[in-house]
Amino acid sequence: MPTEAHIWQLLEEVSDPEVPVLSILDLGIVRGVRLEGEQVHVTITPTYSGCPAMNTIATEIRLRLLAEGLTQVHIHNQLSPAWTTDWMSQAGRQKLEDYGIAPPVDGTATGHVLNLFGADTAVRCPLCKSTHTHLVSQFGSTACKAHYQCDDCLEPFDYFKCHA
Repeated sequence: MPTEAHIWQLLEEVSDPEVPVLSILDLGIVRGVRLEGEQVHVTITPTYSGCPAMNTIATEIRLRLLAEGLTQVHIHNQLSPAWTTDWMSQAGRQKLEDYGIAPPVDGTATGHVLNLFGADTAVRCPLCKSTHTHLVSQFGSTACKAHYQCDDCLEPFDYFKCHA
C-alpha cells in the first residue's frame, strides 16, 4: 500500500513539458495528494487558464503512478485559488536560472512590485548575473515566458513571467 509521502516522491519525477528542467513540484502546481484505499487522487492547478500542458501533465502523472502499479489514479483540476509564481520552489527558481531562464523576480507576484508590463522590473541575466537588461517582447518561447536581452553580455534570454 503506497503512502502519500511515496506519491509525492513519484510526482517529483514528473517534469513540466514546457520547461523540462522543472518538476511539477518545483513549479508548485500540485495542490494535494489523497489516498482512498486503492485510489490515488492528485489535485493540480494550471499555471494559467487554458494552459496547453495540463493534459500532458495529467497523462505523465498517470503514467508515472501506473509504472508503480497504481492503477486507480484520479487527476483533479483546481482553478481557485489561481496559481502564482510565488508557489514555485526556491530549488525550482535556481534550476531555471541554471538552465538559462531568468526566474520570476521576488515580490512581483505578491504585489510588492506593481508592474504589469515588466518595463521597470530589474530582471537579472541568468548568464552574467547583470541587472542591466531590457524587455524585447512580452512573448517568449512559451506563453509563460517573456523575451529579454542583457545590455552587458548582449545575450538574449527568456524570463519566466510573474503570475499573481
